[in-house]
Amino acid sequence: MSNRVLDYKSILEKCGVGSASSPLVVKNIAGLEEFYDAKELVEIYNYCLQNISDPDILINVISFSNDYKSVSTMNILLDMLVNKRTADNIENDAIINLRVMCAKAISNYKDNSALGVLLYCLNNKNENYKIRLACADALGRIGDQYAVEPLINVLKDEEEKSVYLKETATTALGMLGDTSAIDPLISILESKQAFLDKFTFLKEKIVEALGKLNINNKKVIKALKISLMDSSPIVRINAIEAIMNSEDEESYDLIKPSLLDEDEDVRKNALIALYNINGKEILNEVVNGDYPDSLKDEALELINEYEAADE
Repeated sequence: MSNRVLDYKSILEKCGVGSASSPLVVKNIAGLEEFYDAKELVEIYNYCLQNISDPDILINVISFSNDYKSVSTMNILLDMLVNKRTADNIENDAIINLRVMCAKAISNYKDNSALGVLLYCLNNKNENYKIRLACADALGRIGDQYAVEPLINVLKDEEEKSVYLKETATTALGMLGDTSAIDPLISILESKQAFLDKFTFLKEKIVEALGKLNINNKKVIKALKISLMDSSPIVRINAIEAIMNSEDEESYDLIKPSLLDEDEDVRKNALIALYNINGKEILNEVVNGDYPDSLKDEALELINEYEAADE
């Protein structure tokens, strides 16, 4: 490893910072890996992050630095996430995208020491919603259980205006896998029907998260059973998949009525789920029974795949 002293300012000048177009500067910075070792590159990237103001260049430098995951870089990213602003303290789209990139990069470190900053941004209702979304997602990816309660609070907060934030918080809870989120999620599913019917994608995420959190929990199975009759086909499909994975003794009987669902995709997913649970028997039943032709075609296709696998 080289012990040479780096002239960071000179390196940036040679890359065209301050004189060349952003794409050319990015290209030149990317080419530095041919001349410097990993430790040196980390130092150069850190200097770039602290001394370059162009958001487009910085986003690319963050991407380059992700290969090395130095704690020193993460600390700079945390500072940028909280403090990065334009000269007049007005956040434009470029700055917002840069801060979102910071949050995404921070999540790749899987470092619990980042939780404080991420939670601060998540809980700041004056913060741009894209930043809060990125922080919620990062908390789920880092995987620390300390984030569970704040994410639940986002879901339960009736004054929270961003449905997309609630959606991301729900997904994060599913990633975290903490069973303490089960009751709040079920409560929202049961008590916010009018609200959820307006934003079905949130309901889809709640059902999906419930399936990941504790698939052997009877409360979850009950909620998923109700979701099989939801007005949204995607919610019904998510419920079928979750019940299939639950290994609950009633899973087969719960899913089977969905073979007659009004939606073709729901019917197909139900057939595949039943096939995965109990094998070829359901395929023959569908082919010879009073079922829609499209479902029979799906069953025949699965039978052919089954027979080909046995040859």
